[in-house]
Amino acid sequence: MTQNADPWSTEVNVPLRDVVGNRELALDVVPETLRPGALDAPVRWAHVSELRDPAPYLIGEELILTAGVNLPDDVDRYVRGLREAGVTALGFGLTPTVSETLPEPLRRACARHGLPLLVVPPRTPFLAINRAVSVALTEAGQREQRRITAAREALTRAAGGGLGELTEALADRLRSWVALVGAGDVLASAHDAPTPLPPEVRELVATVRAGSGIRSATTELTGGVFVVVQPVYPQATASHLVVTGRARRFDSADRAILAVGAALLGLVGRAGSDAAELGAAATGLLLGRASADGVARAVLGTDVCRLVAGAPYRRGPGEVALRPDWLRARLDTPLVEVRPGPRFVAITGPSPGDLEDLRAHGWLAAAGSPVPAERLADAVAEVDLLLERAVALGRPVLAGSGPLDFDALLAPDASREFAARALEPLLALDRAGDRELVPTVRTWLAHHGGWEATATALGVHRNSVRHRIAQVERALAVDLADPETRMRLWFALRWAATPDAHGP
Repeated sequence: MTQNADPWSTEVNVPLRDVVGNRELALDVVPETLRPGALDAPVRWAHVSELRDPAPYLIGEELILTAGVNLPDDVDRYVRGLREAGVTALGFGLTPTVSETLPEPLRRACARHGLPLLVVPPRTPFLAINRAVSVALTEAGQREQRRITAAREALTRAAGGGLGELTEALADRLRSWVALVGAGDVLASAHDAPTPLPPEVRELVATVRAGSGIRSATTELTGGVFVVVQPVYPQATASHLVVTGRARRFDSADRAILAVGAALLGLVGRAGSDAAELGAAATGLLLGRASADGVARAVLGTDVCRLVAGAPYRRGPGEVALRPDWLRARLDTPLVEVRPGPRFVAITGPSPGDLEDLRAHGWLAAAGSPVPAERLADAVAEVDLLLERAVALGRPVLAGSGPLDFDALLAPDASREFAARALEPLLALDRAGDRELVPTVRTWLAHHGGWEATATALGVHRNSVRHRIAQVERALAVDLADPETRMRLWFALRWAATPDAHGP
């Protein structure tokens, strides 16, 4: 039995066969380099490298492209290094200026080490492959998000029917069997969940219960059945666990769906006689017949909420970034979403929890102002901006906690109207030409106008930052050297009713 505290990856990827099957690229696969299942291996990015040894700079699952400009004499060592680095495939570009034919030593080395070798014809530029992979990844991410959204809605509707109906809906969405396990009994099951659970699964359940904190675990049974055990919220390891199994590995979308199902199973189990109230409130919201405050009251026990957003801090929070159950426990809310990057956004009650504790575990977090539940959508821009500030300062930021906070004195509609009027020239330019002026000025202000810090945060050259800020000054007809102008622009960004697409 194999166990893993986190069997999934949050990275979106596409199978190698999707890249090879793109007819516009006209890639040829060298057959003897393919091992069983090689075309199903994931590709997370296509990267051009002419280094003699690129392996130390790779993170795995790349499609490496080379024209052989600096191909070393020891080709076997070169290929072995790529294979050990987790590279999915190697693409060799034929070109009259370097090599018009595939080097035979490279072919033999790839066959020996089982590294898929693709031949790139002269008419296919590497940039076309990069673009094709990027488009495929974007489309895969969109499909994944649509699937998660549809599952979230279906599971929320099913919550009104109690544990049995919710368990059945979760099994449908995961295309697996599901069992909800209590202290010693199976409380609900669906899709022919094994009864009793196999010894290996019972051992895994015991391991999860005995562990400290909230965690999930997986095992592969004899016969290739993958089983995942995850605590439901908020009972954690002390009470209910959801167990699910199927013949295919669970991917990142499955992870997100299971997290929603586990949260709802915990809420329904906790609500008891109030389960119908929770289901009715959530269903009414999804169908447009109820307001968010009803759901907030049922889920969080309050009509006043905060948005909390977070980003990694210094040492990477790998074990936290891939475990939304950990975040749910720390923030005391089931309403947590982990996004690529990684980033997270959560809806909590008026008290957002210990933000310093999150930082101690690798997360920098920002909490927005307390708002009524029906105004949460309007609060996204504020928490996005506060997170930028938290990252720039290297410490958590909590709105409404200082003597200079004056949001309560402002009319929300007037603030949003001011923000829309002030930012419209920049938003219009961004929509017309993808100039990214709004996210640039937001990051620049968060870093006190520092060119280097802003360039690093945005991943661009400092001259690009200077050019964009000059465009902002021309578009708004202002001088950003004036501190009062900076202040007004900062609050316009904070009060914007509709955030741009570059939030956390």
